[in-house]
Amino acid sequence: GFINQIPSFVLLSLSMLASWGVLLLSARLYWMGNKPPNFSNSDNPAADSPHFLTRALTFLHLPAANAWLLLCPDKLSFDWSMDAVPLVKTLADWRNLHTVAFYGGFVLLSLFGLHGTTSKAKEINEKVANGKSITNGNGYHAPDTNHNTNSDPGSPKPTLNGSAKLYHCPPRKSLPPTENVVLFSLSLLSLPFLPATNLFFYVGFVIAERVLYIPSIGFCLLVAVGARTLYVRLRTRGYKAVLLCFCMGLVLLNGVRTVLRNKDWSNEENLYKSGISVNPAKAWGNLGNVLKNQGKMAEAEKAYRNALYYRGNMADMLYNLGLLLQENERFSEALHYYKLAIGSRPTLASAYLNTGIILMNQGSLDEAKRTFLTCADIPDENLKDPHAHKSSVTSCLYNLGKLLHEQGQQEEALSVYKEAVQKMPRQFAPQSLFNMMGEAYMRLNRLEEAGHWYRESLRAKPDHIPAHLTYGKLLSIIGQKTEAEKYYLRAIQLDPTKGNCYMHYGQFLLEQSRLGEAAEMAERAAELDSSEFDVVFSAAHMLRQASLNEAAERQYERAASLRPDYPAALMNLGAILHLNGKLPEAEANYLRALQLKPDDIITQSNLRKLWNIMERQGIRTKNGLGTQNEDLLN
Repeated sequence: GFINQIPSFVLLSLSMLASWGVLLLSARLYWMGNKPPNFSNSDNPAADSPHFLTRALTFLHLPAANAWLLLCPDKLSFDWSMDAVPLVKTLADWRNLHTVAFYGGFVLLSLFGLHGTTSKAKEINEKVANGKSITNGNGYHAPDTNHNTNSDPGSPKPTLNGSAKLYHCPPRKSLPPTENVVLFSLSLLSLPFLPATNLFFYVGFVIAERVLYIPSIGFCLLVAVGARTLYVRLRTRGYKAVLLCFCMGLVLLNGVRTVLRNKDWSNEENLYKSGISVNPAKAWGNLGNVLKNQGKMAEAEKAYRNALYYRGNMADMLYNLGLLLQENERFSEALHYYKLAIGSRPTLASAYLNTGIILMNQGSLDEAKRTFLTCADIPDENLKDPHAHKSSVTSCLYNLGKLLHEQGQQEEALSVYKEAVQKMPRQFAPQSLFNMMGEAYMRLNRLEEAGHWYRESLRAKPDHIPAHLTYGKLLSIIGQKTEAEKYYLRAIQLDPTKGNCYMHYGQFLLEQSRLGEAAEMAERAAELDSSEFDVVFSAAHMLRQASLNEAAERQYERAASLRPDYPAALMNLGAILHLNGKLPEAEANYLRALQLKPDDIITQSNLRKLWNIMERQGIRTKNGLGTQNEDLLN
């Protein structure tokens, strides 16, 4: 048969290449956990098509499309997923002509290479059978200078070119046969490309230029051997000159294309812009990420919206746009896009996480709880990025536990925290989770367990500031004051610009009756975190407890300006003004606090006391009724 005519060395070479390919594929499959690769339907739309004809025609066409990229790289892209190469759905699609031409040419070249190699083998066998020497085209026949040794000594010796001497020509190395080069070129073209053909398993891309690196070597060899063969067969110098000019132009043209393409790869922004004409949805989306990282928020938002214009159901792009809007405090719009992302991909845990955080900050606590619980129940199967998914699920559980903790449901919070510890992946940073577990145990007065989790938090991240502060508080409660102070000071040392650290240390000093030091820490905390209401409000309390009423007044005024609609801030500002003798100002703040919270007993009591003082001093109240208002407030 035909196979028997193929030389053994060709079969051996092909067998070795095939064996290496099978070995490498097996190793890759083993490293992937003996599972085929997971990818979304947009990565390889043909693989997701339910129609066999569509899959078959498209997969047959893709090698032809790759070959065209080698032949004419006019359009290149970093990504060819989604609709960059439309599916071939019917036999009437004109692209099938490309497919037929590609495979027809490939088969003809293969037959040419195998037939030439087979003919050469038969010629060699015949020469061996006839007892002739074999040169295989690589040796030379040296002239026999002693061919007359058996002749008559007196016979004249032959001369060459009138000379008595016979010169030896140097060995001439001939090029390998054309058929062998063709066969080798086709092997380089096809064998490295086989894993990308979807023949053995579906791959996560349509066209990837990286898989053409090795096949391009075979393609260049094929072009070179074709040009050489044509050059040899041309009979006139003019035609040969035209061929040489054509080859030089081809090299020059491709060299210019390479230089231009290198400019595309000079940075991410240029690369993604270059892909807009081929894959606009993916290119605009990636360009949006780059622009966002550069701080160009308006341009990034426009790029995301352009991407969604071409493909409106991209969950990642909907999520990225939602994230950008959230960072710009456009929370309602962000929620809209997060919900669209979840609708497009119900397993997108990061969208649930950010949705829950926004709802929690907006006060929609029940809806936030439901969102976090839904995220926690997503199964860990068929995920695009399992590690990122597990991290987001763990963060959802952490925020759910924190929400329950703030509502005083410590046992429920602990149960959620424990589930988070079980589900968290290796790459998740657990220090905040461990610290919050310690906080929950602290609220339950289970101090030993609280201490354990505080230490675990510090073991996970030795410079975790919140754990230093909470552990310092625990040590202070159990009487280890000196050790507690070390943790507070260590927290300040880790970040001297963080007012919250000075605040906790000041509270500790206040409990030790070190009023002057406590007041100093409070002032420093308020100055460092002047825009943080909790820090400023706590600093004012500490200064008041240290009897530094003037300093306390300044901080209460600052706190009231940060939250002008917060009744407690107005009531406390009124109280410090009351103590400092600024009675009309105190009355105004008490009344504003009562407008916001009319049933506040403490404010009502303080206002009655204030009016009594104002009446004794002859100061007219705001509504001019004096102490008669007492009956109205009871």
